Amino acid sequence: SPLNCPFQAMEREVSAAFGKGEPGEILSSAFKLKVTREDICTLQQLCWLNDEVINFYMNLLVERSKKEGYPALHAFSTFFYPKLCSGGYKAVRRWTRGVDLFKQDLILVPIHLTVHWTLLVIDVRKKTIKYFDSLGQKGDNICKTLLQYLQEESREKRNLELTASEWTLRSLSPEEIPQQTNGSDCGVFVCKFADSIARDKPITFTQEHMPYFRRKMVWEIIHQQLL
Repeated sequence: SPLNCPFQAMEREVSAAFGKGEPGEILSSAFKLKVTREDICTLQQLCWLNDEVINFYMNLLVERSKKEGYPALHAFSTFFYPKLCSGGYKAVRRWTRGVDLFKQDLILVPIHLTVHWTLLVIDVRKKTIKYFDSLGQKGDNICKTLLQYLQEESREKRNLELTASEWTLRSLSPEEIPQQTNGSDCGVFVCKFADSIARDKPITFTQEHMPYFRRKMVWEIIHQQLL
């Protein structure tokens, strides 16, 4: 029965999601987001993940973090960083209505660089801003941009000056975090970096896990829960 063999049940559902059907059919909706069959199909092997999939997954991480024993988590949408870059602080000032960033433990910022996904992680507890790139590129300027954002947010929302010198900014090296060996898995790496970080767990996966992670993410998005 499927209960004794959840893997087979999962495989059936994933195959159905990847199967024939209307591209625009909504397979999951929550967090004011909709994920269509077409979006889910970006989780097929060697496809690039799109904003919808990444944003939905980040929201699943935030939901999980509300449970006992998880660090307090805020995740920005993939549209946050380009908006901040194009319009400065004013353009994103209202993105944190009802959220006190400085009461969070961790803040995730998924970043889309034309054809590549990366992840920036602000650890409010440790005062660190770290950049995770599965192709090993540096993101020092992205870290600086986010520190400036935090300084403005602190002035605006708390009337407090953030002491920049207390903060550590760092791009993780290819020796420190797993690297992708193809041109298509960056989005999955970003989601799984975020998953480990949001549990305060070390990052132990490798490129080999990606095909399984992709299928698991289909199930998690459709069922709106993390396995």
